[in-house]
Amino acid sequence: MNRRNFFLAGSVVTASGLSIGTGYSAEEPSTADIGYLQDMSVHHLQALSMCRRVLGRDTGDAVQGAATEVLENQAMEVGQMRAWLADWGASTVPPTTVMAWMGANQGAGMPIAMMPGYASDEQLLELSTLSGWDRGRRWLELMRAHHVGGVAMAAQAQNLATSTKVVALAKLQVAAQNFEISQYDLLLAGVYK
Repeated sequence: MNRRNFFLAGSVVTASGLSIGTGYSAEEPSTADIGYLQDMSVHHLQALSMCRRVLGRDTGDAVQGAATEVLENQAMEVGQMRAWLADWGASTVPPTTVMAWMGANQGAGMPIAMMPGYASDEQLLELSTLSGWDRGRRWLELMRAHHVGGVAMAAQAQNLATSTKVVALAKLQVAAQNFEISQYDLLLAGVYK
């Protein structure tokens, strides 16, 4: 199995989450449900931006495959999360203060720039200015860190959210992103070393 097929196999896990919204009765969301969906949506939006910085560039087939998977799956998840927020009458505008729902900063939240795994403007600029496999390697490093932060938030959502569909989505995101992290580790230890 080549490296691209690893990512295609991972899409089966991620794609299964697309039907999470079906078959669930209407539930009253908690602060954790709303906060998690808002925060993870903005977290995913940065991942999409990072993918657009490498797609179509000469970063190697493995990074092209990985970025395509992240772009497709997380774009669909953003749509799903925003639809749930809209159904609940909650804002879909990206927040500037995040993670209050999980008790960060004694419940006051923190600036988005401090969100775990959220790349800085300097890191995004660096990603945009590198070329070739150096850009591919940097994307893997940044996306790995991004996923580690996402997994930490999703793990908290599994414990704090009350909506069945939000908990199911968080579980799916933990599994999918942990799988992708393992693939990035292989690439970083191998061809992108």
